[in-house]
Amino acid sequence: MEFNLNLNRSEIMDFLLSFVSVPLFLVGLVAIIISKAIKFVPQQHIYVVERFGQYVRSMEGGLGFVVPFIERVAYDRTLKEEAIEIPGQAAITKDNIELQVDGVLYIKVIDAKKACYGVENYRYTVEQLAQTTMRAELGKMKLDQTFRERETINTNVVSAINEASEAWGVQVLRYEAKDINPPASVKDAMEKEMTAEREKRATILESEAEKESAINVAQGDKESKILKAQGEAEKITIEADAKAKAIKTVGDAVSSPEGMQAARIELANEAIRVRQNLAKETNTVILPDSAGDPNSIVASAMSVIEAVKSTQGS
Repeated sequence: MEFNLNLNRSEIMDFLLSFVSVPLFLVGLVAIIISKAIKFVPQQHIYVVERFGQYVRSMEGGLGFVVPFIERVAYDRTLKEEAIEIPGQAAITKDNIELQVDGVLYIKVIDAKKACYGVENYRYTVEQLAQTTMRAELGKMKLDQTFRERETINTNVVSAINEASEAWGVQVLRYEAKDINPPASVKDAMEKEMTAEREKRATILESEAEKESAINVAQGDKESKILKAQGEAEKITIEADAKAKAIKTVGDAVSSPEGMQAARIELANEAIRVRQNLAKETNTVILPDSAGDPNSIVASAMSVIEAVKSTQGS
């Protein structure tokens, strides 16, 4: 048997590739299967796996595997905290005032399976529930309370949403009401009221300042008079003590013969000085009959001294 080996180069290459193409196809198929089977789950994420459309398991962060062409990753849920902007909405207060309110809702998925199969869209559902709950809470309060008790409103909204969202695998962490805007007419009335209140407080503070100032002035005047009176009393006491000491000194001095003689001389000289002064001030001087007799002058003075001694002795 003879084989015809007269083949050109292209025919030889086609012949060789016919044997190589089968292994390459198998390698590619295996690579595709492996890529479909291996799943890298990001941190703080959960992959929900379905088999023929039915829930099988949840894969957390790290390396995971699925059966290619049989199982698939149906949902990717994040476990991070999410912020949902609650758009502005109209709400009626207990005293029939219409307000425009918006806020921010902070939620977190705690059960990925419930978040996928318990509700169609958990973000939208929670947002709608937050709006209705906020309107209900504002309907329980008057306008003044909505501004004073904002923290209470936030707490009540979170509590009400968490009661319903447990079946959805979602937890509401907090709610913050950003803006509560009343109508323009109500704003003007509130501004006027605030202005009047500030003026009232200013008037009260001014009157209290004047009252305190008057009290301080009166207290100062009272203390000044008390101090002045105390000074006068001390002055009188000191002068009285000085006079008493002087009288006592004179009494002690005239009790001896030498002191008596000195007192006589001093009194005679004092009487003479008095008459000299009277003579200088006026042209007419009325004198007693015995005024020219020094002995009578001294005798009169001595009678005074004796009276002083008797008084001191008593």
